[in-house]
Amino acid sequence: MGFDRVALLRAVNVGGYGKLPMAELLQHFASAGFEDAKTLLQSGNVVFTGKGKPPAQLERSLEAKVGTEVMVRTAEEWGTIVAANPFRAEAKSDPARLLVMFLKSEPETDIEWPGPERMKRVGRQLYIVYPNGAGTSKLTGALIERKLATRGTARNWNTVMKIAALVG
Repeated sequence: MGFDRVALLRAVNVGGYGKLPMAELLQHFASAGFEDAKTLLQSGNVVFTGKGKPPAQLERSLEAKVGTEVMVRTAEEWGTIVAANPFRAEAKSDPARLLVMFLKSEPETDIEWPGPERMKRVGRQLYIVYPNGAGTSKLTGALIERKLATRGTARNWNTVMKIAALVG
C-alpha cells in the first residue's frame, strides 16, 4: 500500500527557527500510530498512510503531537493541486520561484496585489509566482495570512513535485 496522506508542518526549520529534527518528527508520527511515515527534505514534509481518517481529524491529532500547525492533504487532493496549477510555464521555466501556499481553511476573499508577484487561489491553495524571488518580496507569508484571515505554509514547485512522486 502506498502513502495516501501528506502532512505539511508550518514554520519548521525555516530561517534557523522552529527547529525540529526529522528523526524526532518521525517519532511523533509513530507515537500517533503512523509507523510508515517518511519525511522529505528538512522542512516538515511528511507522507504517510492515514488509515482512512479524515484530514481535519489528522491535523488535530498531529498538531497535538508535534506542537505546530499541520496542513494535511490526501493523495487525491495532491494530484488535483498539481493539475490545477495556473502557472504551468513558470513551473517549467523556474519552479523554485513558483510557490504553493497550503491554507488551513478556504478564505472568503482573495488578495489584490500591485507588486510584480502574480497569484491565483484555487480552493485552499494559493499559487504564487515570485519573479524576483520570495526572499526579498513584500508579499510575505504573514501578509498573506493576515489578508486571507487563515494560516498557511508554502512549498516551492520542486518540492510539490517531489511529494507528488511519493504519493502518486
